[in-house]
Amino acid sequence: MSTTTEAPAAAPSDFIREIVAEDLQSGKHTSVHTRFPPEPNGYLHIGHAKAICLGFSIAREFGGICNIRMDDTNPAKEEAEYVESIVADVKWLVNGWADDKIGLKPAGKTPEQHGNDFLQEPVTNGAAVDRVEPFFASDYFGAFYECAVRLVRAGKAYVDDMNPEQTDEFRRLGKDSPFRDRSVEENLDLLARMKAGEFPHGSRTLRAKIDMQAPNMWMRDPVLYRIKHGEHHHTGSAWSIYPMYDFAHCISDYIEGITHSLCTLEFEVHRPLYDWVLESLDFPRTLPRQIEFARLNIDYTVMSKRKLLQLVNDGLVSGWDDPRMPTISAMRRRGFTASAIRNFVLQLGVTKYPSLSEFTLLEHAVRDEFNRHAQRRFAVLRPIKVVITNYPEDQVEELNAINNPEDPDGGSRKLPFSRELYIESADFMETPPPKYFRLRPGGEVRLKYAYIIKCEEVVKDDAGNVVELRCTADLDSKTGGATSNRKVKGTVHWVSAGHAVNAEVRLYDRLFSVPEPDADGDFKAHLNPASLEIVQAKCERSLADANSNERYQFERLAYFALDPDSNPDALVFNRTITLKDTWAKEAKRS
Repeated sequence: MSTTTEAPAAAPSDFIREIVAEDLQSGKHTSVHTRFPPEPNGYLHIGHAKAICLGFSIAREFGGICNIRMDDTNPAKEEAEYVESIVADVKWLVNGWADDKIGLKPAGKTPEQHGNDFLQEPVTNGAAVDRVEPFFASDYFGAFYECAVRLVRAGKAYVDDMNPEQTDEFRRLGKDSPFRDRSVEENLDLLARMKAGEFPHGSRTLRAKIDMQAPNMWMRDPVLYRIKHGEHHHTGSAWSIYPMYDFAHCISDYIEGITHSLCTLEFEVHRPLYDWVLESLDFPRTLPRQIEFARLNIDYTVMSKRKLLQLVNDGLVSGWDDPRMPTISAMRRRGFTASAIRNFVLQLGVTKYPSLSEFTLLEHAVRDEFNRHAQRRFAVLRPIKVVITNYPEDQVEELNAINNPEDPDGGSRKLPFSRELYIESADFMETPPPKYFRLRPGGEVRLKYAYIIKCEEVVKDDAGNVVELRCTADLDSKTGGATSNRKVKGTVHWVSAGHAVNAEVRLYDRLFSVPEPDADGDFKAHLNPASLEIVQAKCERSLADANSNERYQFERLAYFALDPDSNPDALVFNRTITLKDTWAKEAKRS
């Protein structure tokens, strides 16, 4: 199955789409331009997928463009590794769906020109590309500084000498800073010296001069710039002052010609400041509009980058792409497809009301797609040997097996059948409970696509463990044969022992055992001890040629994908998702 070509279901109408349509109809904007602006301080997670899909779906529906921009204004936390992972994740998520809507930097401009031409035409265009080069807020550092100088000259910003604790206290009390009434000349001199690196780390800030009595705390003379010494992942040591998010973000939107700046609800109280900065700079072009929506929260996980980083640093997972993590790279590695994730987030819709979505909805989207497209294969995860004593030792039959019963054009494959087989150890019990319809001493089951067998003898080792089952086959009962209609209640899968392919199979499950692991503030206490089990499996011959772009249903077991660790001599499969929701039963029990 393809992991990128399936289009998502049509997105329902919502308040954001209505605003965009009204802005176009009124002539406020003649085109639509959105953006996805993550900070490169960690890997993207499933919550970001909603923002990505929303920005790109708006661009698709209204014939616009969506920029990928790194909000890299805090050098202490940002790394090139995160930039690379973000670009890879976004490209994967929109590939084949909206990659022709990715905004591109115009050719022939230096980073400084990208920012310093902010009064001219927007620095963007759009086209389909194989390699995405993101925008960087740090490319606009020169433009941000020029904007800061303009605010100082207009008497709308000042340099403050208070430390962070004093600043927070004065804002809480609504008290003016003792440095608020510095002259324009003094402020310009201090700002230039801040830029030149003359002052110690954190010793001064540039603050907007708005209203220290404002009901909205974010309008009480917010900090626009702070002094930070150190290396920046993109600009090196060129700067000693860095803009705050609320200052850089709105100017970046304007520079790039963004029309609709889509943010999650926590930025709603920041919107007056967003508008104040842009309006105070008296820009000539139409200003962007910030619109807020409810972020995506899912049960049985945490999505704080800080907490995910703790899991990585504490060795509780193998890395950001550990398939149990909620990161996009982890979900990709586990076997989730971009189309299933897109369908999930788009079907959730867009609202202004925070809510907790169920992980089962994401799983349902994955199962729905995989059921229709995944290739069926036989694999035995916990093998027990079966010897069919009345089957010729040197005989091998090639049986016909259907690749996907849901896909009429899915074709079939050949399964080798021989005297010695493997079945799942769970498909045999010496003393079974009532209504157990699999193999038992003296009992019969059908081997799928093959014969009905009867267990005649149980072979055990010295410790009493069952190591082999000796069975006889009804050789007239082969599926498709003259007497194949003979009925037995149980059917099991199998693998020919002489043709089996060995594979490591990683059985992944939810990382946390409770719906809201951080509700009591100790999320690591709720890690699921059964979130990973590794088994050595026996697989049918065709899986030797498994494709990383395909998804496989190991029949009667689960859906699986090839892991990047895999190689032709050592296959590794990840369980992407179970065939049924096993957690629903646990919820009922509790």
